Amino acid sequence: MARTDLRNSSRYWRDPRVPGLSCLVADFTSHDYAPHSHEAFVVAVTEVGGAEFKSRGRSDEAKTSTLLVFNPDEPHSGRMGWSERWRYRGLYLTPSAIETLNSALGLEATAYFCRNTFHDADLIEAFLELHRVLDDGNDPFEERELLLRSFGALIRRHAAGKPSLSLPGRDANKATHVREIMRERHMAELTLEELGAMVGLTPFQLIALFKRTTGLTPHAYLTQLRLKTAIASLGRGTSIAAAALDAGFYDQSALTRHFKRSYGITPLQWVRATTG
Repeated sequence: MARTDLRNSSRYWRDPRVPGLSCLVADFTSHDYAPHSHEAFVVAVTEVGGAEFKSRGRSDEAKTSTLLVFNPDEPHSGRMGWSERWRYRGLYLTPSAIETLNSALGLEATAYFCRNTFHDADLIEAFLELHRVLDDGNDPFEERELLLRSFGALIRRHAAGKPSLSLPGRDANKATHVREIMRERHMAELTLEELGAMVGLTPFQLIALFKRTTGLTPHAYLTQLRLKTAIASLGRGTSIAAAALDAGFYDQSALTRHFKRSYGITPLQWVRATTG
């Protein structure tokens, strides 16, 4: 009987908000992939170690400095090779998820890639952040923003034919209108699609407009609004948990995470300092 390596593990789930999007976290010490393909568009990022793979009649390596990309129905195989461990995160977009992505990016045709490996450090970090946020599953707005920013950047830089992703001009009126809506409704569950439609922009265009006019992404701007609301509530003696929910955060831990990232202290530290 073949020995089972108990150190091999994997976790796979379907994203509840984007039909056709699935995620994988794998941690292998001995697994080999037989030649196969997916109906999905695949992006994989290595967190630890690496592996060897074959595609398009050549061999290459998966490692922490490499972003792996496979087109739908593109055959490939893999094995541990030189590495004693391979921990990676994978994203799988079947046709329904690809259609959602194309619509949000304003693309008429699905992007195609002539290579399987890319080495842009910022893209690698962007896809890692996207996967980790999808893994948490607590912030739909951030998930959609990271999905569009990461895939939008990948397609603009590396897709065959350099597809044109239409970017908006520096339209101050549209940006101001969206900010006003966000200030009025920041405690509600907003979406990029809804906000973009209000000013005639795709979600991807809205993200670009925000960066150009405010220096922040829509999610970062929304987070700042919610933090200010939470601080005002805490100042009135509201509990941290209630202040988080009232401001529009998913829960107290979400407020604490963003509070610490923005101000370097936790809400509890802020409360103790202001109440003496």
